[in-house]
Amino acid sequence: MPAHPFTAAAPTAVSDPSLHLRADGISFSFPDRRVLTDISLVVPAGRPTGLLGENGSGKSTLLRILTGELAAATGSIAAPGPVGVLHQELPFGPAATLTEVVADALERSRRLERELIAAGEELASGAGEPSARAAHRYDALLAEATLADIWNADRRAEEVLAGLGLDVLEPTTALGRISGGQRERLALAHLLIARPTSWLLDEPTNHLDDAGAAFLTAAITAHPGPVLIASHDRAFLDEATAAQLDLDPAESPAATEPGGLTAYTGGFSDYLLARFEARERWEHRFRTEQEELTVLRAAVKDSATVGHEGAGPRTEARAAKKFYADRNAAVVSRRLRESRARLAQLEEHQVRRPPAELHLTHLPAAASRTAPGAVQLAVSAAAVAGRLAPTSFSLSAGQRLLITGANGSGKSTLLETIAGELAPTSGTVDRPRSLRIGHLGQDDVALPGRTVRQHLQAAAGTAGTEDDAVPELFGLVSPRDLDRPLTLLSRGQLRRVMLTAVLLEPPELLVLDEPTNHLALLTATRLEAALEGWAGTVLIASHDRWLRRRWQGEVLELPGGPARD
Repeated sequence: MPAHPFTAAAPTAVSDPSLHLRADGISFSFPDRRVLTDISLVVPAGRPTGLLGENGSGKSTLLRILTGELAAATGSIAAPGPVGVLHQELPFGPAATLTEVVADALERSRRLERELIAAGEELASGAGEPSARAAHRYDALLAEATLADIWNADRRAEEVLAGLGLDVLEPTTALGRISGGQRERLALAHLLIARPTSWLLDEPTNHLDDAGAAFLTAAITAHPGPVLIASHDRAFLDEATAAQLDLDPAESPAATEPGGLTAYTGGFSDYLLARFEARERWEHRFRTEQEELTVLRAAVKDSATVGHEGAGPRTEARAAKKFYADRNAAVVSRRLRESRARLAQLEEHQVRRPPAELHLTHLPAAASRTAPGAVQLAVSAAAVAGRLAPTSFSLSAGQRLLITGANGSGKSTLLETIAGELAPTSGTVDRPRSLRIGHLGQDDVALPGRTVRQHLQAAAGTAGTEDDAVPELFGLVSPRDLDRPLTLLSRGQLRRVMLTAVLLEPPELLVLDEPTNHLALLTATRLEAALEGWAGTVLIASHDRWLRRRWQGEVLELPGGPARD
C-alpha cells in the first residue's frame, strides 16, 4: 500500500541542517517607521514554528522578506527551495478551472519524475567520469523527489481536496464561480499538493472549519522541511507547532538598540506561560535595578560632599588629610570606590525599561436600562432568504451566548439582523427601542482620508466639535497612531480601532462577530477574560476553537450552510 501523502519522506531529513530555514541580521523600515531590527532566526526542518508578535510588529513583513517579495535593508536569508508561500489569491484568472489549478500544483512532481527517469537512464548507460557526474545528478534529483514525495502526488491531490472540503466542487468549476472562502482554501490546497520544501504560511486557517484545521495540522506536523506560521488561531498553534518566535520586545540592555526576537519551545500554551513569566522577571529586574541605582547615586553624592551644605567636593588630597589619622580611612575609601564602580557598571548594563504593553485594559461599564434578568432580545423564526434559516432564541440582561456553525450557516447574517443593520425576510427580532447595541462586524473597512483620531471622534459623537480631547483608548490603540490614516494600519491595528469605536458609547448588548480575528494573541486572550467579568449582555459569533473550548455561557449552533464552505 502506498504511503500516506503526509508521511515524512525520510527520518534523516528532520535533522539535516541544510534543510533549516535561516535569517541573520534582518532589518527593514517603511518610510514612516522602522519595523524590524536585527532579526536572526532558525526554523529547523521538521519542527513547525509559530511567528508571534503584537499587531504591527512586522510578522507579515518578515514573511514577505523571507519569500523575497521585499528586500531587507540589512541581513541575509537561506531558505531551502523551493519555498512555498500561502497566497491569499491564486495567480489564476476567473475562467481557470479547478482541474487547471490542481494540474499546476502537480507540475513540479511531474517534472521531477521525468528528470529522475532521464537521470536514471543516463546513469545506466554511462561509464567512467561521465557516469560519476550522472550519479551525482541522480542522487540530487532523488533527494529532491523524496522530499516532494512525487510518488504519492496524485493521491495527495485527492486527499488534500477532500481534507479541505473542496471535493464538493466539480473539476470543471471556474474560479470565478466559487466563494472567497473556497478560493482561499484552494490556495492552501495548491501549496499542499505542490509540496515545496519550505512553507511560509500567513493565517492558513482562515475559512477552515474544525475538520479542515485538523487536516492542515496533520500535513504540517508530517512535513519534513521547515514550516513557519503567522497565525491568530491559538488552538491551531497549540496543535500544529513545536516552537515559537516572538517579535515583541524582550529584556535587553538599555545601552543597545532594541530589536531581535525571542525563541520559545513548545506550543502556544507553553509560550503563553513562559511569556508572562519572562515579562514578570523583566519588570522585577528593572524595578530592582532602578532602586539600586537611586541608592548608589545618593551614596556616591553623599560621600563626595563635605559634612556641611555648600562645601565643595572632597578631593583625594583633602580626604587623605582629613582621615589620615583615622583608622577607618581605608575602609571608607574602599567602600566609596566600590560604590562608584558598581554605579558605573549598573548604569552601563542596566536593563531597558519594559515598554507599556498595548492590550485591553478594561471594558466600559455596561449601560443599564434593562432590569437584571429581563428579556432583552427575542428572536422568533428570523430568517433571511438564501442566507439564514429560521432561528429562534432569547437573551436576558447579563446573559452570554456564543453562536457557532459551519461557514455559510448565517452567523454574520444573524448578527446583522440583531444589530438592526439587516431586516429579516421572515420572522421577527424584538428588542427595546432604547437598547444600546455595540456591534463589531467581521469585516473592518478603512475609510479613505480618515485618521484614527477622526474615526474615534465620529464614534464618540465629538466629530466637528471643539472638543480635541483624546478619546478613551481602552489600551487598544497607541496614542502615537491617532493621526495615522486608517488605510495605513495593519489588519490587526484596524481591528483594534474598530473595537475601540464600539466601546466608546457604553453598550448594554455587545454583538461581536469573530472578535478575535486579526488581534494579537495576548490581546485576544485578555479580551476573553474581560468579557467573562463584564456585567452587560454578550452575543458572540466565532469559529475560534480556543474561545469555544473555554466558553462558559450558553451556545447556539446554527444548522446547515454549504458543505465545508
